[in-house]
Amino acid sequence: MATEIRVPMLGESVSEATIGRWFKKPGDTVKADEPLVELETDKVTLEVNAPAAGQLGDIVAKDGETVEPGALLGSIVEGGAAAGNGARAPAKEAAKEPAREAPRAAEAPAKTSSASYGSHGDAAPKGAASQDHGPAVARLAQETGVDPATLQGTGKDGRVTKGDMLAASASAPAPAAAPAAAPQLARAPSAPTDAAREERVRMTKLRQTIARRLKDAQNTAAMLTTFNDVDMGAVMALRQQYKDVFEKKHGAKLGFMGFFTRAVIGALKDVPAVNAEIDGQDLVYKNYYHIGIAVGTDKGLVVPVVRDADTLSIAGIEKAITGFGRKARDGKLSIEEMQGGTFTITNGGIYGSLMSTPILNAPQSGILGMHRIEERPVVRNGKIEARPMMYLALSYDHRIVDGKEAVTFLVRVKEALEDPARLVLDL
Repeated sequence: MATEIRVPMLGESVSEATIGRWFKKPGDTVKADEPLVELETDKVTLEVNAPAAGQLGDIVAKDGETVEPGALLGSIVEGGAAAGNGARAPAKEAAKEPAREAPRAAEAPAKTSSASYGSHGDAAPKGAASQDHGPAVARLAQETGVDPATLQGTGKDGRVTKGDMLAASASAPAPAAAPAAAPQLARAPSAPTDAAREERVRMTKLRQTIARRLKDAQNTAAMLTTFNDVDMGAVMALRQQYKDVFEKKHGAKLGFMGFFTRAVIGALKDVPAVNAEIDGQDLVYKNYYHIGIAVGTDKGLVVPVVRDADTLSIAGIEKAITGFGRKARDGKLSIEEMQGGTFTITNGGIYGSLMSTPILNAPQSGILGMHRIEERPVVRNGKIEARPMMYLALSYDHRIVDGKEAVTFLVRVKEALEDPARLVLDL
């Protein structure tokens, strides 16, 4: 008897994944709940565990193929049958299923490699619809300006497919913003001597999404960055004084991110526009504070979200961030843990950055960049002193946030960090 291995539900707004790698080969013994295959989505990498113990039978979805939720990945054969004739029967059963799934899975890599990141194929997956159209159609409607409601669909029940949209956009007049397509021009070939020393690797889903979203943010928002610097002496002294007892009591190290998160929340309360976003013709002011903390991994930048961070103490924030950091390094972050942020903090200082202009994490209207601390000469009470200073950078959407509001926000953060008692007294 064979147990099917299928793609799990991938989370809100995620309708496909790419097979990263299989950890087992057909015939290998597997334990129940043992990781079998790694899936890469446009938001996170996740593992599919064995639904039962036995031996791995036929692998249906190979490395690099694109699959949808519920698609058949392979099968597990009970007992030792996988190595003998018993493995062949489940393999035949499994072969019937991929006949329905494989066309889309085989098609998708060819489509994603050329243009749109994370293409969802021609047919809309069940339940994933915008005005009864699939996500690929919705994306093409946004990119090309073609209204799917005006087309005669060739899909099931008259649905408009991706092919219908591509055909319509090819025959439509070029939009005024056509020059924006310039970055998609084919790469000029390298000289033969150079080409032999190059290595070509397909971008992961996560990297594709990072690239697309950062570029979308630049194309959509009226992005501007304002700077300030902060004297970190008071926070460093407080941290030095209490770091040992803090770690002993809370089981987490006392870093800087807890202080920065609390300072940011106070500033967001004073300047609510930085915690808002644009929705069509409306401004949505968010009276809650879900703070995204950018974490670098070997596969790219991810931004787990500390939800309702205003209700947490500095210790609670530090413990949440420590847990996210561990999960990010192990590739265990869930999609839900990276959704819904209202503002983002990124710390380039851990890599030695002195100053940067961070890019917005759309649709958010603000992101704070932290940088390295270094001693610099500053004037205090008429005297020049060497103080541990850090540059702060706030990138913001000028469509929502005025210059005065952006500067006020950074000043509030600076004031809180230079007098950390404000963070405890909620001043």
